[in-house]
Amino acid sequence: MNKWKSFALVVTLSLVVTALDAQTGKIAAAEAKNHIGERATVCGTVVSVHYASGSRGQPTFLNLDEPYPRQIFTILIWGRDRGKFGDVESKYRDADVCVTGKITEYRGSPETVANEPGQIEIQK
Repeated sequence: MNKWKSFALVVTLSLVVTALDAQTGKIAAAEAKNHIGERATVCGTVVSVHYASGSRGQPTFLNLDEPYPRQIFTILIWGRDRGKFGDVESKYRDADVCVTGKITEYRGSPETVANEPGQIEIQK
C-alpha cells in the first residue's frame, strides 16, 4: 500500500471513529440535563449510593458528581435487576463510571435506568 492510500485509510478510520463517538454521545454528568430524551453515555463519579429497600420497586440510586439532594445525574437500578449487578455499594461507590441508556427526567433531575450491568462501565 503506498503512503497516500495509507493516509486515506487513516483519515477514513478517524472520521468513522469520530462519527461513532458522536453517535454514542459521551457526555459529562453535568451536561445530561441538556440531553433529556436522548440515548447517550453519561460519565461521572459515583459519590453516593442509596438502596431504598422499603420503597416501591426497591430502587437503588447511584448519584454522580453530587450526592442527594443536590444530585446532578442519577443511575437508577430497580430491585428486580439489582441482583445482576453484584454488591452495588462496594462495586460502584467512589468509582468513575459511564452509563449508557436513554436519559429521562424525574422531578427535575436527569437519570438513566440501568437494567443490565453492561450498561455501566467502570473507568480505569
